[in-house]
Amino acid sequence: MTRLQGEPRAAIDLRRRPWRPLALEAICLAGIGISIYLLIVHYEPQALICHVGGAVNCEKVLTSPSSVIFGIPVPYFGFAFFIGMGAICLPAAWRSGAAWLAWGRVAAAVAGIGMVVYLVYQEALVLHAICLWCTGVHVLTFAMFLIIVSGWEDTGYAQARYGY
Repeated sequence: MTRLQGEPRAAIDLRRRPWRPLALEAICLAGIGISIYLLIVHYEPQALICHVGGAVNCEKVLTSPSSVIFGIPVPYFGFAFFIGMGAICLPAAWRSGAAWLAWGRVAAAVAGIGMVVYLVYQEALVLHAICLWCTGVHVLTFAMFLIIVSGWEDTGYAQARYGY
């Protein structure tokens, strides 16, 4: 791709590989949707659409003491996470040369994975039950983490700082 006079390299590379921020936005939208649904289920348990019984038991997971942290239902944290990540993964933010934004995106993705590890631990080893909706959020968070970490060279900060 030819570089136009005065056009930053980040803009060229984002046009060449626009899928990362777009995929991240799609993941965030799906995460927001599942988080909203799980919030509804938290307050209206009869709205749950999931298998109940055996190892897969959404009701057991969603009504357990582990479904609330510091008095706040866990889906609120998921909702806030996906809203925040949606903002810092917008294409304009992805190509930004701001160090705080690039490193903040990585830090938030790592924090998301940390929360996923904690919640999977709670489900598998404490509750002995898995929630498929929660697993969906965990998979989305892991996919987001992989895209962010593997796409470091595509960020405007890395291109400006390291010349990728």
